[in-house]
Amino acid sequence: MSRFPKVTETFILYEILALEQVGLETEVYPLLRHREAVTQPEAAPVVARAHYQPFVSLPILRANWHFLRARPSVYIRMVLEVLRGTFGSANFFVGAIGTLPKAVRFAYEMERCGVTHVHAHFATHPTVAALIIHRLTGIPYSFTAHGSDLHVDRRMLDRKLAAAAFAVTCSKFNKQVMVDACGEADRDTIRDKIRVVHYGADLDLFRPEDTPRRETGSACEIVCVASFEEVKGHKYLVEACGHLARRGVDYRCHLIGDGPERQDVEARVADAGLTNRFVFHGVLKRAEVARHLRSSDVKVLASFPTRSGKREGMPNVLIEAMAAGLPVVSTRLTGIPELVDSGRTGILVPPADAVALADALEELGRDAELRRRMGAAGREKALRSFDRRANATTLAKLFGLNGDGQDTQRSSRSEMRGGTTGKGRRVSTASSKGAR
Repeated sequence: MSRFPKVTETFILYEILALEQVGLETEVYPLLRHREAVTQPEAAPVVARAHYQPFVSLPILRANWHFLRARPSVYIRMVLEVLRGTFGSANFFVGAIGTLPKAVRFAYEMERCGVTHVHAHFATHPTVAALIIHRLTGIPYSFTAHGSDLHVDRRMLDRKLAAAAFAVTCSKFNKQVMVDACGEADRDTIRDKIRVVHYGADLDLFRPEDTPRRETGSACEIVCVASFEEVKGHKYLVEACGHLARRGVDYRCHLIGDGPERQDVEARVADAGLTNRFVFHGVLKRAEVARHLRSSDVKVLASFPTRSGKREGMPNVLIEAMAAGLPVVSTRLTGIPELVDSGRTGILVPPADAVALADALEELGRDAELRRRMGAAGREKALRSFDRRANATTLAKLFGLNGDGQDTQRSSRSEMRGGTTGKGRRVSTASSKGAR
């Protein structure tokens, strides 16, 4: 993960908790500690036992000296591989310099506490850390590629895939991007290594409202749960809502989240004369988000590809909305069409098209029966394909568990020996970005 704990990446927290429920013992190694005003209550015990490290310390220096002295050729080859592989990208090269020393410390600790597998979230700095650990210790690793971490800069992606035991991503679209990033000769091998495993939702928490939603003729409650970042397309949502107002559609739009674009979005709302139509809720805890979804009529996410290359993967907020029985309005982008069946569980429109977005919202806003039918189909799909525990069981099997906490394979040491192996499967999660 990029930062831990982070409200916009709570799917990682709940994946960890779900993996523990199906029998994995996890150790969490964040690259940086994230602090913000709102955190999920379930994060507290994980934060309390997470292995945070500063950028440099005596234990970090001792760990680097240990590997340099005990395995000098392995250590030097690893350093050269990382620096050469990231050179040419300021973000990756600086990140590698900051990540490498503490990743070596993680490797030192993991050998001694019996970690049998390392899993990294995001294909960027966390996976570099996992590669470092693997090179030094031979502990196998895997990683999950999400959205912008895969689409903006694929530095070293071929090396990361070649060295990984397997890789996970959330959509077939992302899998093809990863395969295409590797050489022609390696495509079949890499394709077999990449598994599509969907995110999961808590289907008990994110559920439909017990009482019927509003009927046709009443104001449509629109909700958008998304960080205020350019890629989320808030500017197109505001523009679309302006069209709705001019068409006489009665609605209110709830924006949940925070981020660098919030002031710009607030200004756009005010300039469009829509202040009385929008409610800015800020960051909310998961239970409050679920409550808002249950009381809303339509979930909207106007994602689009930015000039810098940022793109969505398969937004978890859409999965949670479908689980809550909401019809979804979003864009035909990356993995979203694999989640939202346009015309059945929601309506998909072209990215950056405010008029088409308004048309979809108006269609749903004026037709309560259509909302009910699409919402029910979305809930059915969530039950079938996006149960958090079921998907965690799938991931646990990839790590070597049978889903009941039983070890089905012993991890292999591909380059190094000398560490201890735990009695059961013990998976560590690497993460990146404020140190303790």
